[in-house]
Amino acid sequence: MFTLFSSSMVGAAHLGADPLTILLLALVLDGYLGEMGLLFRLLPHPVVLLGRAVSALDRRLNRADRGQGARKVRGIVTVLVLVGGAVLLGLAIQMVSVFLPLGWLFELFLAATLIAQRSLYDHVAAVALGLERDGVIGGRAAVAHIVGRDPALLDSAGVGRAAIESLAENFSDAVVAPVFWCVLFGMPGLLAYKMINTLDSMIGHKTEQYRAFGWAAARLDDLVNLIPARLSGLLLAVAALRPKWAKAGAALRIMVRDAGKHRSPNAGWPEGAMAGALAIRLSGPRAYRGEPPREEPWVGEGRDAVTIKDIRRALVLFRDACLIEGGLIALLSLGQAAL
Repeated sequence: MFTLFSSSMVGAAHLGADPLTILLLALVLDGYLGEMGLLFRLLPHPVVLLGRAVSALDRRLNRADRGQGARKVRGIVTVLVLVGGAVLLGLAIQMVSVFLPLGWLFELFLAATLIAQRSLYDHVAAVALGLERDGVIGGRAAVAHIVGRDPALLDSAGVGRAAIESLAENFSDAVVAPVFWCVLFGMPGLLAYKMINTLDSMIGHKTEQYRAFGWAAARLDDLVNLIPARLSGLLLAVAALRPKWAKAGAALRIMVRDAGKHRSPNAGWPEGAMAGALAIRLSGPRAYRGEPPREEPWVGEGRDAVTIKDIRRALVLFRDACLIEGGLIALLSLGQAAL
């Protein structure tokens, strides 16, 4: 546990801003500023830079004239090179920030840009607002920014389910997992996770082009999300203890019972917790752009007629779960300082 074991030494160099404190401040900064869109109109976002690295190796190594075996080997090499490079970059940033006055501020800024609490909240809230203002047309336009399925085939309830599913799944992928790996390994862990997640989103597809080349990326993404996905479900279940309308017991029960039904080995955990807490059904049949409809099992046992109120309640659970996660980081930091 790099961060926990090294923070007393690094914290002194940071003039009191140890890695866990930096992470906690990053969560606060992200919660307040979100995507920082104005800044990243002028500068490339760090995730965009990661994506460019993936695209460069994809174009060079994933050629259609190569056999599936050769493409699979090259996909493994791509993962090793890019994830290894992300680890080395994280180590370099961490070391440089130790020796530069106020260098920890760069770590703070970078960590805040790689965690997506506020932007995820805002995108899902925009779906509820779109449905409220412009009906299903507005909801479809908003949900198209956060899901890959064909929004034209979604009715109002389908739009709501898609938004809540995206909120639950990305709570794990975009919030809990980066924080988890940052707690364990500092900036190298955070950058490595974001590179793995970017690789999976870009090449980890079961298409002819990427079935072999993206195999390693998809399997590694499944692996690094195993623990965070389950933690995400637990955080949502704990968050369900506060609101009177939420069902914390059902969140735990549905999560454990239905997580294995999901097409993903990880997404079913936060989706199951969210479905149980809200007494709704998620997942189920779906259609993606350019693909035939898929018959998939439901997660949950409530109604599937999701409403705007359900989306807003899901956002309350998401917000509270983020606050609980931040509280846990604060306790870790305080406990570490007391040692």
